[in-house]
Parts: sequence; structure tokens; C-alpha cells
Amino acid sequence: MVLALSAPAIWNGFPLIFPDTGGYLERPFEGTLDLGRSALYGLFLYPGAALSFWPIVVVQSALTVWLIALILRTQGLGGRPWLALGIVALLSVATSLPWLAGQLLPDILFPAAVLSLHLLMFRADRIAAWERFALAGVTAFAIGSHMAAAGLCVGILAAIWLIARVPALALPRPRLAFATAAVAAGIAFCPVSNWAITGTFAFTPGGTSFLFGRLAEDGIVARYLADRCPDAALRLCAYQSAMPDDADDWLWDPDSPFRKLGGWQGMHDEEREIILATLARYPLLHAATALVDTLSQYVSFQTEVSLDDNAPTLEALEHYTPQLYPRLMRARQQHGAIDVDAINLLHVPVAALAIAAIAGALVFHRRLNVAPGPAAFCATVLAALLVNAAICGVFSHPVDRYQSRLVPLALFAVALLVANRRRDHHLGRSAELS
Repeated sequence: MVLALSAPAIWNGFPLIFPDTGGYLERPFEGTLDLGRSALYGLFLYPGAALSFWPIVVVQSALTVWLIALILRTQGLGGRPWLALGIVALLSVATSLPWLAGQLLPDILFPAAVLSLHLLMFRADRIAAWERFALAGVTAFAIGSHMAAAGLCVGILAAIWLIARVPALALPRPRLAFATAAVAAGIAFCPVSNWAITGTFAFTPGGTSFLFGRLAEDGIVARYLADRCPDAALRLCAYQSAMPDDADDWLWDPDSPFRKLGGWQGMHDEEREIILATLARYPLLHAATALVDTLSQYVSFQTEVSLDDNAPTLEALEHYTPQLYPRLMRARQQHGAIDVDAINLLHVPVAALAIAAIAGALVFHRRLNVAPGPAAFCATVLAALLVNAAICGVFSHPVDRYQSRLVPLALFAVALLVANRRRDHHLGRSAELS
């Protein structure tokens, strides 16, 4: 199963990279915080450099396998290695899961956090004490590795608390105390880990800038500048005609006003002022664009593999791990030899059908005779997908990668439904025969 989840990286000839990878890796080397780049995940990558980062792929794949096996065991499907292997093989072929496990990014920790929270909320009575604390550790590490995971976990807790109170769904009562403590520990761990690695006690910076970039993309910033400028108090007035209409251009283009005016450090106060002012001036516009972006993010889940914009990571790896650079540059990814379009011909329709299937299973659980355990898992996955779409769509901007890191869980939920139905059918036949 670990080999199946590592297969894309093995075939590539080097662990998969992304433009963000270099930013994470630089944190422990430089001892500084940077825009949206967790120092904790950078420290996690650090020792893997000695072996071309393959230990990172193995650990990420093994963690995923352990969580899948634990879910199967607590659903009454344990002790069936061929079933586990079949499900992992299915997920490895039909979803983005192995592309996440083999990538030097914290994206694989998002589904890991969802699975961990589900087990703590709905299956804590079926696992050992050490497993509960290990799941809490996975949750805390995921939150410390990416601030969006904090919002995702808090949102899931709130959503499950509400959903479980809908009588028609007949879900098991969730145990939220320990899960909530794990999420709180993860949030506290963020500034503590940053302090331990960089000497700065602070959350990973950049949240304001990511939100501002989304407002620029949606035209809210341009409207505000048109209403306010010229204004000597706003430095952005000087760049009114050059304002990007894309969030990524705002954040990462070296010629953007954001970069020219000092980045997240130099722009924090002005970005915050404009965000608050536009909320007061255009509340309906804010609400409308937030809803549109959430819906757009919910249905944007193509598998992403970066092929031609990895320059920041290539530069970082060449500088800090020059011994690995020749091997990195021989990888298929660096030669555009990965057909992402072909991959998505399968991944996208499978994900869409899986989401529809688990939604239908939850709504019609009585008619379909869906047991409470699988129904609770479907509810957790759907809640995670919706919360993630809202957080990423509103506080950043809709990007396929943000949702593609969670959609494999939808197909996993379908596989659980099918496996449970087949087991129940088999038990029913056995009872009739006896």
C-alpha cells in the first residue's frame, strides 16, 4: 500500500515538488517566517534532504495507510488485507491521493486531519488510548504545518456539532471534547513551533495578504481605490492603474504593488485597513463574492501537478541541497513528461460522482439502509469539503489544488459504503443458510 501511494514519485524519479516547496524548505535554513510557509513543515522536510527526500514520501504514505487501515478496522472491516489493498489501489489510480503523498507539501496532511478528527469524534471507543493520542498528534501537526488546516478543523467540529443534531440523519452522537482539545493544541502549537524554529513567537504570517489578494481578484479593491483615490494616506493610490486582477499576481509577481511596497510586512496595516473599510462600505458585495467563490471552490478539484512554474523551489534546492540538484533536474516533472490532462479525465468525473453518491447516501440513508457508522463518515467528508471550500475560496481564492487534496475521501467513503453493504449481504446470506 505504501508503494502504491508512492508510485507517482517513484515513476517521476524524484519526490514531486511545487512552487511552494522551496519556501517551506528555506524556513529552518534561514530561521525566518515567510508568507504562508510553515516553519514546522520545513523542519519536517529538513532531515529528508540527506536521502533525496524519499523518507518524506515514505512517512506521508505510511501515515495515510495507517489512517485508512484504522478507518476500516473501526468500521468493522479490519483483518481484511486484500480489501485494504484494493481500496488503496483504487484511490491510487482514481484520485489525487498518491500525487499528494508523493509531493513535498503539507497537502496530504489535510485528509489526514479529517480522518483523524472523524476517528476521535465517532470511533474513539473502538481504538486504543495510544491511538487516540497519536491521532491528536496528527491533527496538531497538520494544523502546525498549514494555517488553513486550523480553519478546516475548527469548521469540521462546528459542522459536525450542528449536523449531529439533525434528527432525520440519525447520526451517532459525536464525542467532541478530546477532538476539540486536539485542535486547540494544534492551534497553540503554531506559534510555539515557529518560536522554536525561527525565534519568533507568531502564527505563520500572510493571512491578511491572501484575503486581500482575493478581494483584488474580485474587483473589490479596485472599486474602493476608485472611490477613495487620490488619497495621500493610501500608498496603493499610486498603483491604482497597475492593480493586478489575480490573487496570485498580487502575491507572487515581483513587479506587483504588494512586492514593491514591502510584502506582507510592509503592507499588513494598509491591507487590513482596506479590508475593514470595504466590509463597511460594500457588505453585500463581500457576501456575494464570498458565496460565489465558495461554490466555485467546491466544484474546482482537478488534480494539480506543477510542471513549468517551479522556479522558486528549483532555486532553493539548488542553493541549499546542491548535491541533489542534478537528480532533481532529471525527473520527469522537470521535463513536462506528466500528462495532467489525461489524469484528470479520470480523476474529475470520479470525484464528482463520488461526492454525489455520498450526499445521496446520507440523504436517503433510511431507504438505502446505510448504517450509522458509514453515514457518520459520509457526513464528516461532506462537512470537510464544504468547510474547506468556504475557507479556501473566501480567505484565499478558488484553486483546484485546495479542494483536490480532500476529494479522495469521497471515493474512500463510497468504497466503505460498498464494502459494508457486501459484508451485510454476506452475513444475511450466512444467517439464512444456517
